Amino acid sequence: MLSRVALRSVVARQSAPTALVARTSASDACGVRDEKNFPRPIRGEPGKVRLGFIPEEWFQFFHSKTGVTGPYTFGAGLITYLFSKEIYVMEHEYYTGLSIFVMVYYATVKFGPPISKWLDKEVDQIETDLNQGRVETVKSLEEAIVTEKDAQWRAQGQELLIQAKKENVLLQLEAAYRERLMNTYQEVKRRLDFQLEKAALERRFEQKHLVDWVITNVSKAITPDQEKQTLDRCIADLAALAQK
Repeated sequence: MLSRVALRSVVARQSAPTALVARTSASDACGVRDEKNFPRPIRGEPGKVRLGFIPEEWFQFFHSKTGVTGPYTFGAGLITYLFSKEIYVMEHEYYTGLSIFVMVYYATVKFGPPISKWLDKEVDQIETDLNQGRVETVKSLEEAIVTEKDAQWRAQGQELLIQAKKENVLLQLEAAYRERLMNTYQEVKRRLDFQLEKAALERRFEQKHLVDWVITNVSKAITPDQEKQTLDRCIADLAALAQK
């Protein structure tokens, strides 16, 4: 009976890390964990035991009260009490259980360490295989983040390019506006110059016509006698001026 309990305890302690790794890996496979609020559980190691199945904590509990030999004395006294009061009857199953306990203990001592190393190696391999997918997922997500940042940077460059194109269009519109404004100015100036030249030309024609008309009328009004008298008077004036 005790041998069965001991065997179940040993099997449970050896299978607990594997179950913990399986639950941890299954929870990781569902999605990305929040490492800050929900830290990843760490695979627990089995506690220390004595005699193959008695936890070390039980011995530490007796050390502060009965010393080092207290746990062994308590165990021996408890077994003696169970046997003496025939609470635990030593029938044929007792010897069978005792034989099985001896064989299990020998197998545990002889084959336990290499099997434990092999199981730990297998568990580490399984954990590595299970974490490999998570690591690759994290790596792919990091690469996707880098790609997204690069795309955002390129998008910002496109915004700058679009802004430059807008400024270029505004400069072209401003150049076209100034060109049209200059053309309008030159056209208005040309027409104003034409009107000014036209007015000046008309004024010159009027002055010339008026002068010709006055000269013609004055020439018609002077008779030959008046012309002769005027000529003689001029000659006389010139002679008088010459004498002076």
